Amino acid sequence: MAIATINPTTGETLRVFDEIGDAEIERKIGLAHERWRSYRSTSFAQRAEWLRASADLMEKDVEELARLMTTEMGKTLDSARAEVRKSANGMRYYAEHAEGFLADEPLADPSVVGASRALGRYQPLGVVLAVMPWNFPLWQVMRFAAPALMAGNVGLLKHASNVPQSAVYLEEVLRRGGFPEGCFQTLLISARKVEPILRDPRVVAATLTGSEPAGRSVAAICGDEVKHTVLELGGSDPYVVMPSADLDAAVATAVRGRVQNNGQSCIAAKRFIVHTDIYDAFAEKFVERMRALRVGDPLDEATEIGPLATEQGRTDVEELVADAVGSGAKVLCGGQRPDRPGWFYPPTVITEITRDMRMFGEEVFGPVASLFRVADIDEALEIANATSFGLGSNAWTNDPVEQDRFIDELYAGQVFINGTTTSYPELPFGGVARSGYGRELSAHGIREFCNLKSVWIG
Repeated sequence: MAIATINPTTGETLRVFDEIGDAEIERKIGLAHERWRSYRSTSFAQRAEWLRASADLMEKDVEELARLMTTEMGKTLDSARAEVRKSANGMRYYAEHAEGFLADEPLADPSVVGASRALGRYQPLGVVLAVMPWNFPLWQVMRFAAPALMAGNVGLLKHASNVPQSAVYLEEVLRRGGFPEGCFQTLLISARKVEPILRDPRVVAATLTGSEPAGRSVAAICGDEVKHTVLELGGSDPYVVMPSADLDAAVATAVRGRVQNNGQSCIAAKRFIVHTDIYDAFAEKFVERMRALRVGDPLDEATEIGPLATEQGRTDVEELVADAVGSGAKVLCGGQRPDRPGWFYPPTVITEITRDMRMFGEEVFGPVASLFRVADIDEALEIANATSFGLGSNAWTNDPVEQDRFIDELYAGQVFINGTTTSYPELPFGGVARSGYGRELSAHGIREFCNLKSVWIG
């Protein structure tokens, strides 16, 4: 894929970037490694000052930055502005809390290990490579960069090839905020250049958010090199609705949960599993609201659904829908690309999904909802867990016993009751099974790229 900004609303190529060569890659890795030697000794207060200044700059750039993201990957202006503010909030969160999260952990009674003093101390690892996706061009990066920089690590960013201007901006805003040159650098490279960087001994760890194949590749290389990784991969999140739920709230949230970011979110609700007692009422309201969503130019403030980010992404969605329909699934709304320029796909609801259809087991990365009818909570849990993924999950019920069962029995990194999965700096974020491993955000996220050193003093 070319490193280029291609407007998904029109298909027009707006700007093309040259891939940097091996000599420039070597220079940037060398700079990062040398910078870490001094940066690791900076104080938490100094790092926090730079990070807060960068957050302030990002918020001042909100309108320009929102239009840039919308033009590069098609999210609506409103959601782009929200992403800018969320990223700045995450930066301030780690500026405030990093020192406490990484404080020494003394053993209450060191005499039990024969010491006068014993503790655990968190120390930065070094140069970390981040391989990031296009769907949240700022937030995906900042939820790595903010804690990593506050911990004393330095970062190299290989961003998705279709958001190069967002990638360049991220390096620039951190430099404008005061971080020394080399603390965070963007690498405008293709995927084929990632392996040599991962194998470079100066690069000590990696984090990837993206597809399962990409995660497998990075994990295999880093496993061979014995390097730490954090992977956040795909998801096919269940959204269960039981009879005791507030139906109108469940429907409204279901629509938002499915079409957030034009349906291109790993943690978007994708499989809607509804108890038979309320299935018909839910389906009617859900389809009506999905059908009514306004699809159009994401730069238009009235638009609710913009285009998919890439032409291949739309093709992938179309193929999954065609496979299901060809095997007997029923389309309740949508299901056909509109006759217009750009990579648009309408909000779609499909029912009568069977286990032999690709859609049952694969992630649909677009505004397509699968609707299932179930007889009871046992069947709901069985279908919810009948996936190779385990990222987020959602359940709507006001029955405390049912809530406890969903919390305990949904196999996922996150369970949201009477809501839909989202990410907060305060809560750990990540998955199980083929959705990856490790955690981002909260105290757990900043500690992922630290050495927890045991200290014993006799």
